[in-house]
Amino acid sequence: MIDLHRQAFKEEAYELLAELESSLLELEERPDDQDLIGRVFRAMHTIKGSGSMFGFDDIASFTHEVETVFDMVRNGKLTVTSRLVNLTLAARDQIRAMLDAADSGAETDLQASAGIIVGLRELAGFGAGGQAAPERREEAAPQKKDPVTYRIRFVPPRDIFITGTNPLNLLAEMKELGTCTVVAQTDGFPPLEEMDPEGCYVYWDVILTTDQGENAVRDIFIFVEDDCDLKIEVVAEHSRYDEQQDYKKLGEILLERGDITPDEMKAVLSRQKRFGELAVSEGILPEGKVNSALAEQKHVKEVRQEKQVADASSSIRVPAERLDLLVNLVGEMVTVQARLSQTAALRDDAELMAIAEEVERLTAELRDSALNIRMLPIGSTFSKFKRLVRDLSAELGKQIEMTTEGEETELDKTVIEKLNDPLVHLIRNSIDHGIELPEAREAAGKPARGTVHLAAVHSGDSVLITIADDGAGLDKEAIRTKGIERGIISASAELSEKELFNLIFAPGFSTAKTVSSISGRGVGMDVVKRAIEALRGSIDITSVRGQGTRITVKIPLTLAIIESLLVKIGNDAFMLPLAMVDECVELTREDVARSHGRNLARVREHLVPYIPLRRHFRIAGAPPEIEQIVITQVNGMRVGFVVDHVIGEHQTVIKSLGRAYKDTEGISGATILGDGSVALILDVPQLVQAAEVAQN
Repeated sequence: MIDLHRQAFKEEAYELLAELESSLLELEERPDDQDLIGRVFRAMHTIKGSGSMFGFDDIASFTHEVETVFDMVRNGKLTVTSRLVNLTLAARDQIRAMLDAADSGAETDLQASAGIIVGLRELAGFGAGGQAAPERREEAAPQKKDPVTYRIRFVPPRDIFITGTNPLNLLAEMKELGTCTVVAQTDGFPPLEEMDPEGCYVYWDVILTTDQGENAVRDIFIFVEDDCDLKIEVVAEHSRYDEQQDYKKLGEILLERGDITPDEMKAVLSRQKRFGELAVSEGILPEGKVNSALAEQKHVKEVRQEKQVADASSSIRVPAERLDLLVNLVGEMVTVQARLSQTAALRDDAELMAIAEEVERLTAELRDSALNIRMLPIGSTFSKFKRLVRDLSAELGKQIEMTTEGEETELDKTVIEKLNDPLVHLIRNSIDHGIELPEAREAAGKPARGTVHLAAVHSGDSVLITIADDGAGLDKEAIRTKGIERGIISASAELSEKELFNLIFAPGFSTAKTVSSISGRGVGMDVVKRAIEALRGSIDITSVRGQGTRITVKIPLTLAIIESLLVKIGNDAFMLPLAMVDECVELTREDVARSHGRNLARVREHLVPYIPLRRHFRIAGAPPEIEQIVITQVNGMRVGFVVDHVIGEHQTVIKSLGRAYKDTEGISGATILGDGSVALILDVPQLVQAAEVAQN
């Protein structure tokens, strides 16, 4: 159980570190934004508190140092500077390294931790021993705030003990903030036979008077607030000019809390007894709630305040493995549903067909719901790249701003994970090869600061991701010269602009004059292309010399279930991803004869090259008199695939091939049809590439 809690902490910590990084990068641009400062502080406070709770004492101790500095920032004692942001980003990286080391058992770099702590203490005006420098302490002396009285109702979740949290520690921490009265409420206890010995049935009402502010109160509950029911109300503010006056009556307090209705209060007031005694004797209220209201009345007679309510929120965390299992089961269900529909059609049974149609509808809804659960906004990936741009631009001496658009665009989590590395390569190339040095940009009449724009938008069942820069653009002549040197093209070859730009995806191709830590070795763009094609995506480049380059990546929304076109060659069935299919046309014997042995078809006055799949896969048997060409789009080029018959659209549940067939050229996976037979899913880009190689 402890291991599960430690793992849950680590998952939460990784999320907080990602949020921390994006907040710090925004804070560097808006150093006076109090909301951002609060987000950074809360992230650090949560990591510290949860880390200490689950045995990550080194992380808790280290994070405490950063939290202390940002507490000074939050209280106006310290301003946000580039050095503070740099040190905090370094601290964020160090915390992540500590989390990673907890799994691998690797040693943590204590010297790096010590260096960051020394830098933070110097920045905050603290000495090596943690004591503030005398002149700093004088400047930072806080102005005395007027005390405020809060009414707090803290209802912990039933399983709070199981998560390792002791609510009494939270109450004890609250007492350190000022004058505090705590009343335990026990009206939630069930009968003994129904009681869970590990459950918490108590909740607390707290009356607190403090000059620390509401943030200090919230910070105590910061790492349990999402799971508990927490209400904080300001019931009185106190200043030296307060006039002495009686506090609210008992009935007013209970009515304000919502513990009693106006009608119930009128019924009680119509009697002669004291309000509290009547409410208890009539069974309207438990004695604990009356005692709590009396405690507040007594407390606030000494100190005063006004109401402010905070909403509690709740969420649920599900391991990714469970979502993957759910999607796999839905995939199996789609296959069974296809079999049911086919069986119903063959038997010509109206009642069975009606059931099959209902199952098909429900399966489609379940499929869409299951896939939507795995969808994540791509903004979670975009935020990581801001740090990359910041660090690389500083390393290269360039001024670069990263802008983003469409962060809310959703993609399957599996696709997002596999997309991270290709996008990193593309952005690094934009920074190194695209954006010029400030002096070169100014000489060309451009602003010294360059821009890398990252955008995402839905396009049917795919997502278009664009990386655009306003840099120097691609040098077509340099690319052509390098292509000839590498033997990729001949000196007499006539290439279109698109074909010329596609040369940069050749293995080992690079136009960089020097090798740096960022690029120049010719490793990267070919890897990018392979990674994108492995996701059944495509990549397209447009560029204008002196104005910039735009790279567009087209990726399917999900890798689990796709819409495909089912085709047949002899008795063998194949699938082509429907997103790549433009149209289907007939190919007759006369058409083949007119091409004089070349695999070219004239489609609406345009020549389209095609690949005869029967010949490519060496399938025995004679083709029909009229074959079909399925025309697809691959990297902006139209290519046809000749098959015997086009059956129609099909919902394809992708199954991976076994190890023996893992590297089969031109096949990316398989699926099971309604009759139980297997259909292979064609890897369209790989088939085109293989045909180009064979032709050369």
